[in-house]
Amino acid sequence: QLQLVESGGGLVQPGGSLRLSCVVSGFTLDYYAIGWFRQAPGKEREGVSCISSSGGVTQYADSVKGRFTISRDNAKNPVYLQMNSLKPEDTAVYYCALDPSGYGCIVTAVAYSYWGQGTQVTVSS
Repeated sequence: QLQLVESGGGLVQPGGSLRLSCVVSGFTLDYYAIGWFRQAPGKEREGVSCISSSGGVTQYADSVKGRFTISRDNAKNPVYLQMNSLKPEDTAVYYCALDPSGYGCIVTAVAYSYWGQGTQVTVSS
């Protein structure tokens, strides 16, 4: 059974850092992209970042460019989202998702077929 499990969320002060992890299990194909999305209370889900199967293609939302870094090693699993210089507006539930369609990646929710349960990130003093 396919599962995506996020971890690493928590409470951090503004300017701090967190590293989120997404572990995929039960997926039999070799090529898939992973995306990170977030949803704050009362707001729509927002695409944050994505990484292709090879790791050679990454995309970031303008709101996180220069602060967040997505990565995966040669084993493809887990996928990490390093979040630095966190701001209160980064507070949200963060979800990872899997796109089984090919080799690139796009930060658009409709491309992703499988989703994790989410991990809460709270940035507050």
